[in-house]
Amino acid sequence: MTTYRVHDIELCAETYGDPADPAILLIHGAGASMLWWDAELCAELASRGRFVIRYDQRDTGRSTSFPVGAPGYAMSDLAADAVGLLDALGVAQAHVVAQSMSGGTALMLGLDYPSRVASLTFVSSSSGDEGLPPPSADMPRLGTPDFGDAAAVEEYVVRSIEAEAAGHFDEPAARALVRADMARTKDYEAALTNHFAMDFDAPRHGGFGDLAVPVLVLHGDADPLLPLPHGESIRDAVPGARLVVLRGMGHGLSAPYWKTFVDEVTR
Repeated sequence: MTTYRVHDIELCAETYGDPADPAILLIHGAGASMLWWDAELCAELASRGRFVIRYDQRDTGRSTSFPVGAPGYAMSDLAADAVGLLDALGVAQAHVVAQSMSGGTALMLGLDYPSRVASLTFVSSSSGDEGLPPPSADMPRLGTPDFGDAAAVEEYVVRSIEAEAAGHFDEPAARALVRADMARTKDYEAALTNHFAMDFDAPRHGGFGDLAVPVLVLHGDADPLLPLPHGESIRDAVPGARLVVLRGMGHGLSAPYWKTFVDEVTR
């Protein structure tokens, strides 16, 4: 893992594979550091002849942290961060794979920095259109943990993973991930707060229908947070987009679906 100076902040990133191979930039969702892209999954992508990049977005992991509840940045800054990281790594163009909230970042990359994007993959994401279904009524409402109690915070995040997993829940693996994430994150309260407190600005150049790169949508039909119509809405909005429905998968990209994920992304 290496820290890069990008604009006026620091971003921590890790790469897998040969830099001469086509690049895949992995961007996880709100509050999630690079660790949420499992190292084994990254290595498998690299074994298919890809140069894989995972990184801590600002306010996650070892990257720059901002005051809790007052990040002072916008989603467009997250997109600019991604471009700056590609610059720091000497990558001219990448296949961008974005999870959940970071679908918005991917959209901005495709519209506002089209020369830097070879393709876009939206995983468990949404177009944000009005009228899409809300989270499942069966999802527990977990509230907010006491950030002064590390054990309570760990339990909160583990139970959040369970709530989104739609039955594909490996508690030892989830707990190990959360503990590792907490141990290396500069301010875990900021990590779980600030991506929701930023300014969700819009792309400068159009919307989903204006994307001119190949688009893949991967979505679980058991996603309780963003039900399947959210993924279908991206497919319907982007001319030529391809939707792959992952049967039985919840919101998170759980291990039983890694092979399909790798096959579809490399395809």
